[in-house]
Amino acid sequence: MALEVCVKAAVGAPDALGDCPFSQRVLLTLEEKNQPYKIHLINLSDKPQWFLDINPQGKVPVLKIDDKWVPDSDIIVTILDDKYPNPSLKTPPQFASVGSNIFSTFVSFLKSKDSNDGTEQALLVELEALEDHLKSHDGPFIAGERVTEVDLSLAPKLHYLKVALGHFKSWSVPGSLSHVNGYMKALFSLDSFEKTKTEEKYVISGWAPKVNP
Repeated sequence: MALEVCVKAAVGAPDALGDCPFSQRVLLTLEEKNQPYKIHLINLSDKPQWFLDINPQGKVPVLKIDDKWVPDSDIIVTILDDKYPNPSLKTPPQFASVGSNIFSTFVSFLKSKDSNDGTEQALLVELEALEDHLKSHDGPFIAGERVTEVDLSLAPKLHYLKVALGHFKSWSVPGSLSHVNGYMKALFSLDSFEKTKTEEKYVISGWAPKVNP
């Protein structure tokens, strides 16, 4: 029986996949595990009652597994890895926090209206740390040749960074960070990523209210 997963619908397009890195992380995990699933697209500005009934907090993603609805991408990914151990997506503990501050520094820089407030520099520091890791370890992924959970968590966040900063700030990852650029290319060419990514126009419509509230 196919698993069921509730994820964010696109802003202004309730029938398209929206920009939620936690939703895509779960979809990527399901794809990498080769598990069939049924998607429910949830319009977060007009949540259906049935969704609130199963998930009163109203947040996505939520996965139905063994007749139980489970929220929180961290918990969902752990359950999926335990229930469907092949292929294993577990990240070795020493690599689990690589890149973990990239998303928050990206959001601060994206929202920033002051070019001298240090937010761009803070993001560059995090990207340089990722560059150093990738340079000093065999790749193409964070833990080596195989994709693991840490990559599936970073993939949507790096996609939004690329699209949103490119659109709103005409900014891109510096060419000098060649390992980061190569890593992003490797992530974005995964079959699982191609199948689960949010269209660029919906990334932009999703982030527009955060840039110009």
